[in-house]
Amino acid sequence: MNQQLDHGRSAEFEPLLDTQAAAKLLGNIHVKTLQRYARQGEVPGYRIGGHWYFRASELDAWLRSRINSACHPCRRTEEAE
Repeated sequence: MNQQLDHGRSAEFEPLLDTQAAAKLLGNIHVKTLQRYARQGEVPGYRIGGHWYFRASELDAWLRSRINSACHPCRRTEEAE
């Protein structure tokens, strides 16, 4: 049974990824690096019971925003040429 949000979209639960699965999704970064990013608020995550959890959709959006950002190192070299 789907519940309706105020925005008219159906609310479906997106399973949370543990730190190891999320780190693998982000290209096998070290789990401690991912935890540090989450603790510093650099990557979206949820601390539940002393453990970090992540949503794949939020990690994907975060990664895309970093890749498409104008301050990304590869973008700066292209603009300078």
